[in-house]
Amino acid sequence: MKQRIRKAVFPVAGLGTRILPATKAMPKEMLTVVDRPLIHYAIEEAKAAGIEQFYFVTGRAKSAIEDHFDHAFELEMTLRERGKDAQLKELRSWLPPAGHVAYTRQQQPLGLGHAVWCARHLIGDEPFAVLLVDDLMVGEPPALKQMVDAYEQTGGNIVAVVEVPREQTNRYGVLDIVEDNGTLVRARGVVEKPDPAEAPSNLTIIGRYIIQPEVFEHLEKTKPGAGNEIQLTDGLAALIAEGQPFYGFRAAARRYDCGDKLGYLEATVALGLDHPELGAGLREILKNYR
Repeated sequence: MKQRIRKAVFPVAGLGTRILPATKAMPKEMLTVVDRPLIHYAIEEAKAAGIEQFYFVTGRAKSAIEDHFDHAFELEMTLRERGKDAQLKELRSWLPPAGHVAYTRQQQPLGLGHAVWCARHLIGDEPFAVLLVDDLMVGEPPALKQMVDAYEQTGGNIVAVVEVPREQTNRYGVLDIVEDNGTLVRARGVVEKPDPAEAPSNLTIIGRYIIQPEVFEHLEKTKPGAGNEIQLTDGLAALIAEGQPFYGFRAAARRYDCGDKLGYLEATVALGLDHPELGAGLREILKNYR
């Protein structure tokens, strides 16, 4: 019987160097898209997928993330005194329950695989999800919910995937495909940032994963790979080598790379135009810039 996906890891220790100077003093995960920070969107997506435990792998200068998912007593008291009950209720509505959030520290920037490994004692012996916050995924149902529904049928390990131009494969983990059924792809291998001439396909991993806990044993032994970092894809490749099923999932969702300046701007405009209160006004404003 497959275990339900109850836990999620959010690797949030990165420095956000692609969007400096915005991230010099502000965690990239706290950059706002319209009216809420990126990390907020990721938590809401995880909740919609049935996630109950939220584990953040943080680094230095990331305390704003912890503060965002805690009570702000001075703010709440001010809202109450001013009779802003609707705002107070909304502010409290999305906070995870007490004891459902935990933080652990990645002291050194040793890569995504190392960041996930840092959460091993929080995860224990359960399959779990990983969400990369700067990959903002917009779809209905949310992308991780689609993946969890697929996992209930397949088991094993599932990663979200998209096709990219072959010349861009050296930026991603790339799947070696055995069978392609459209939404779901079965893979026999995964390679991190291959040279385009050597890439087994142009189907690349983006920031959503469902992973079996045996990956921690492999990450424990993994040597630094591409970029001199401990790559999560190397741990995933080891799971495939020991016979675990491995799938790529084409989620019915739009992905915005908010770790990139243009991607972040696109997400802000797209979600702004779709906002029920702000969309019409933004559409009028944008007419001035054609």
